[in-house]
Amino acid sequence: MRVFVTGATGHLGSALVPELLAAGHRVTGLARSDASATALTALGADVRRGDLDDLDGLRAAASAADGVVHLAFKHEAMLDGDYAGAMADDLKAVRALVEALAGTGKPLVGTGGTGGGNTPGRPALESLVAPGAPRTEAEQAIVDAAADGVRSSVVRLPPVVHSPLDRHGFVPTLIRIARATGTSGYLGEGTNRWPSVHTLDAAHLYRLALEHAPAGTRLHAVDDEGVPFREIAERIGIRLGVPTAPVPEESAADHFGFLARLVPLDLPASSEATRALLDWRPRHPGLLDDLDQNHYFTGS
Repeated sequence: MRVFVTGATGHLGSALVPELLAAGHRVTGLARSDASATALTALGADVRRGDLDDLDGLRAAASAADGVVHLAFKHEAMLDGDYAGAMADDLKAVRALVEALAGTGKPLVGTGGTGGGNTPGRPALESLVAPGAPRTEAEQAIVDAAADGVRSSVVRLPPVVHSPLDRHGFVPTLIRIARATGTSGYLGEGTNRWPSVHTLDAAHLYRLALEHAPAGTRLHAVDDEGVPFREIAERIGIRLGVPTAPVPEESAADHFGFLARLVPLDLPASSEATRALLDWRPRHPGLLDDLDQNHYFTGS
């Protein structure tokens, strides 16, 4: 299969492209820079220069492919506080990809978050849609593309996608905060739960979705259904040699920065339906075991 991948050199893309190539697919990756183009070429992939704002380029690349995996997102804009703008641009890109694939029966695999299936008091399920959750509109546009003749599916990622490839996610950010403040903190009792998955297991699920997911499917890339946040903080504190302690609520913003609103959330998520549908079986280390490795704690 000729597969067009956006975000091909990002955290997940750098795992997915080798996964696809090893399975015999031909990959064309979207590259914004010379460095990204060079990285893709080194892996054995073809290069399509452009970005998410080049909607005509996205349509052309999708039309030339046998399937599309959409990973790219304007994370820089999100970190700069323009999350609404990043989501709006993501929706435009999704619509362009759907338009190019409409009526072809080709697969389109998009990306969402397990928070899109969260409801109070129960784990997020693939069948649930939380009103107003981030990226819900783009997720729904992909699911709805099934009615337009696209074999569309969405892989919902948990808050923590961890591995040696993870350089800018929540775990590296929490480690940087603990180093800078001298405390590995949590809020309240720290019993709120965060689900997680290893990058390589998530990449494998994207490939399974591309190859086999029925049209209009929501999937959960979840291994650990919910790790108590305090246990994450404790593991980081042990590895850094700093104390683990609760952060007063009034100091949360100063301590955690932009993560302050996320740290106390209880976000357990199930992947039972996904495992049954695609026979997906995570086989790489869980989050706490991964935190016992050195890769998160070497360097600066």
